[in-house]
Amino acid sequence: MHFDHLEAIHASRDLGLRLQPADVGPVDVSVHPPFTDLRSVQSVLEGEGIPVALGAQNCAIEDAGAFTGEVSPVMLAKLHVEYVIVGHSERRALFAETDAVVASKLRAVLRNGMTPVCCVGETIDERDIGLTQERLSAQVGAALSAVPAEAVPGLVIAYEPLWAIGSGQPATPEDAQDACAWIRGVVASQVGEDEATQVRIQYGGSVKAANTGELMACPDVDGLLVGGASLDAAEFVEIVRAAARVGR
Repeated sequence: MHFDHLEAIHASRDLGLRLQPADVGPVDVSVHPPFTDLRSVQSVLEGEGIPVALGAQNCAIEDAGAFTGEVSPVMLAKLHVEYVIVGHSERRALFAETDAVVASKLRAVLRNGMTPVCCVGETIDERDIGLTQERLSAQVGAALSAVPAEAVPGLVIAYEPLWAIGSGQPATPEDAQDACAWIRGVVASQVGEDEATQVRIQYGGSVKAANTGELMACPDVDGLLVGGASLDAAEFVEIVRAAARVGR
């Protein structure tokens, strides 16, 4: 919940001045502003040809109806939103979104032609008592049950360990690799090896330019979900460049 629409326009233009197509290379880049900024950011990205896709932070389960305060996925698609985050740890922790709610949002995003970025991850208490794999299996399993097998390769699954988010203490590359490999294994066991190979798995949690290279070098880390560092255009561009140097 950062940047009003004027600040978002400034940040987008700053990003556009710094980020060149050559910086992006083979990676896909998206930004996910608050709902009130989406139209403004869309206009800047498209009007100035910035090589960045537009994303949203959340969406409603239903396409329309008496759901005061919600934002329909249909409305997002009309604004050329390409990616929608579902099940972010803050939505789960602060707004009591269950695995079932996250699954419904996954279906809503896919139904409207956008790509869901499904967040999963464990708390510090779950980690301390050895429940990381069990929690990831439950969250990923619930998400996969919501979509047909043919849609799975197009999903993005983001591993965001709650104990690393905003802490300044990111997971080690070994932590990230172990968790992302486990997630890929869950996909393989529930859907198939081919689908598991194609699905994109991200790591998110205190990501910075300084640790991007080593995180992206992990064989099962296909991308990064960037939090606070994305508010600084210069830092965000350095993260994109570091990811592009890895070449995937």
